[in-house]
Amino acid sequence: MAEQTLEAARPRPKAATRTGSWRPKPAQVVLYLVLIVLALFFVLPLIWMVSTSLKEGADVYRDQGWIPGNPSLANFQAILGSSFPVVSWFTTSLLAASIGTVLVVILTSMAGYGFARMEFPGKRIIFSLLLATLLLPSIMFLVPQFLIILQLGNVVPALGLASLPAYMLPHLAGVFGVFFMRQFFQGIPVEIEEAAYVDGASRFTTFRSVVLPLAAPALATLGVITFLAIWNDYLWPLTNCTFDPNTCTLQAGLVNFQGQYSAEYGLLMAGTVITAVPVLIFYVIAQRFVIQSVASAGVKG
Repeated sequence: MAEQTLEAARPRPKAATRTGSWRPKPAQVVLYLVLIVLALFFVLPLIWMVSTSLKEGADVYRDQGWIPGNPSLANFQAILGSSFPVVSWFTTSLLAASIGTVLVVILTSMAGYGFARMEFPGKRIIFSLLLATLLLPSIMFLVPQFLIILQLGNVVPALGLASLPAYMLPHLAGVFGVFFMRQFFQGIPVEIEEAAYVDGASRFTTFRSVVLPLAAPALATLGVITFLAIWNDYLWPLTNCTFDPNTCTLQAGLVNFQGQYSAEYGLLMAGTVITAVPVLIFYVIAQRFVIQSVASAGVKG
């Protein structure tokens, strides 16, 4: 009875009451304004691109508004109905980006795991040399890549210039994916893998069944980056299909809509819209995994 009396007499915390509406702090207002400006900085070019693609003929130069006065799909119809194999270009780009992304994710995850967990002679020297290649401009590799693919095509014609594998092979040797996955694997506690070894799992089984599921956000992020890199690649596909425009990717094929002294901006913007659609769809699908990867980057152990 005495305990109940003391409990009843003990002061209780007051419930939080809302005395007024929420007011943002000045620092939050500044942050929101900066984010809005940055969003407009990235969104406005996309709006201009779509707007220009809906303007026909001289309206591209005469109608300077963000919203077309006479919107038309004539540019898209002209591209799809032109003598150039736009559908074939689109298919080649999509296959090269999709298949190449899968291969890059598989190869770089295995290589990254090897550098993160396995010990072998010259490991640090080899990894340092690989990182050194990231400091070199990619255009330096253009001529060696061309000669390698040319000689490879003499041995295996299906792997020669202007073929589907030719657009993917240079990306399979990318070092960024190896470095990215190595850093992520090093953040996974070793005790998880040791527990799998105690249960009798081999190293490959542990990598496939334990490590890879934990690395799903990083794999998705790497997949998005790789897909964008292969899909948006321009100089290497243009070098491949110089002698045969029918084998171009969509990005390199759009050059055919630009003359020597003039450019059909309506057609170019329509082609650019077609080029941007798969990237936006792919990013929307993988956005959740990208956010998870960024959120888990600071969580170790």
